[in-house]
Amino acid sequence: MELTKGIFKTTKDIFENNKGSILRTIVYTIGHFAIAIIVLMSIADVSFMIALTDAIVEPLANAVWYFVLDKWWASRSK
Repeated sequence: MELTKGIFKTTKDIFENNKGSILRTIVYTIGHFAIAIIVLMSIADVSFMIALTDAIVEPLANAVWYFVLDKWWASRSK
C-alpha cells in the first residue's frame, strides 16, 4: 500500500512540475498521428493499417524526443 501511494505521489509530482511540457507533447503527438496517416496514404500509397501502425510508432519516439528537447530548451531560457 505504501509503495502504491509513493508511485502515485511521484507521478502526480512529475505531472505538476511538467504540466506545460506534457500537454504540448500530447497535442503535438495527436497532430503527428493524423499528419503521418494522411501523408503515408497519399504519398506512399499504403493501406490504412500500415499507415496507422507507422503513424503510432514513429510519433511516440518523436514525442519522447520532443519532451526531452522542450525540457532542455526551457531550462536554457530561464
